[in-house]
Amino acid sequence: MLPVKFKTQHGFSLLEVLIALLVLSIGLLGLAALQAVSLKANHSAYTRTQAIYLAYDIIDRIKANRNQALSGEYDLAMNASPPAASATNLADTDLNEWITDFVAVLLPGGDGSVDCTSTTGVCTVVVQWDESRLGGTASSGAATAQFSFSSQI
Repeated sequence: MLPVKFKTQHGFSLLEVLIALLVLSIGLLGLAALQAVSLKANHSAYTRTQAIYLAYDIIDRIKANRNQALSGEYDLAMNASPPAASATNLADTDLNEWITDFVAVLLPGGDGSVDCTSTTGVCTVVVQWDESRLGGTASSGAATAQFSFSSQI
């Protein structure tokens, strides 16, 4: 019997390795993109949580000083400068501290408004921040996101 000679193929293993490397690199790029989207969504959730915390903070301050709130001392329009801190007026100090030390610092482009109705005793707080920095828009399609909260004081 004569030995059978098989033809060998050279370089085919190298081609398989290159294709596997290409598939692996595409998968890793997809994983990196998924991580970037996850970080963006996580930061957006963080800013929303901060906005909720800040709205509850000013409502708690208002409830502690109910008489001044019912007389309109806590009313502040959006984009308005907060009143200067005062040793005699707790509402001015609360609003100044809330806007300048918390809202403007913790939220990108943060601002807020407070509107208390003396007849019903309902205070509405709106906290607003810039969502475009996170690479997206707010749910309404605008670059500015808002959280609105009303509470009976």
